[in-house]
Amino acid sequence: MTIADKTILVTGANRGIGQALVSEALSRGAGRVYAGTRQPLSHPDPRITPLILDVTSAAQIQAAAGQVESLDVLINNAGIWLSDDLSDRAALEQHLAVNLFGMYGVTRAFLPLLTRSRGAIVNNLSVNALAPLPLTPAYAISKAAAFSMTQSLRALLAGRGVRVHAVLTGPVDTDMTRGFDIPKSSAESVAAGIFDGVENGEEDIFPDPYSQAMADRWRDGAAKALERELAGFVAS
Repeated sequence: MTIADKTILVTGANRGIGQALVSEALSRGAGRVYAGTRQPLSHPDPRITPLILDVTSAAQIQAAAGQVESLDVLINNAGIWLSDDLSDRAALEQHLAVNLFGMYGVTRAFLPLLTRSRGAIVNNLSVNALAPLPLTPAYAISKAAAFSMTQSLRALLAGRGVRVHAVLTGPVDTDMTRGFDIPKSSAESVAAGIFDGVENGEEDIFPDPYSQAMADRWRDGAAKALERELAGFVAS
């Protein structure tokens, strides 16, 4: 797939990686970019169509789906990252509501359009889907669950011609990581890496130097081999 002339929807498009994804889609010649945000958004480029879209609101998801006539690429980027120690169930439920069920709800709403276009779903996850950072275990749990959902959708939708990509990012210089004095990649470089992975047909996209260090080991490892083996049960 090439992004040129395609119709893209990005959730969480008002800042960070989401904002960078919108800009990168435009720079690659996207025909239209739907920018999903919780608050009203204005943008000078006429190819941008703002959508009020809180991914935890079923009503807003359905209203947004009703405004989109065609779609080639859905990028589930909206997410939250809060510190916790698993002592508060509410914190876990909050992460799951956005990072798992929000992604699920948006995907289900736009799946008919993606099936029609034989398009792509891109789920922005994290390397914490593979191993947790104990400073925010609820976040890691939600991303691990979203990764499993992504792998399941990949197998279930392959027969419909819909590709499903998992984005496994390392530390990115956004509001979420502002308090951490660690090497971080820019949101702009990560957005470029995500679209490179989509255009190259990579199932699991490692868009930054931190995550790329584990890419080959993941792709050639036992867990990925098991995913492929179990996906065969759907095809059979």
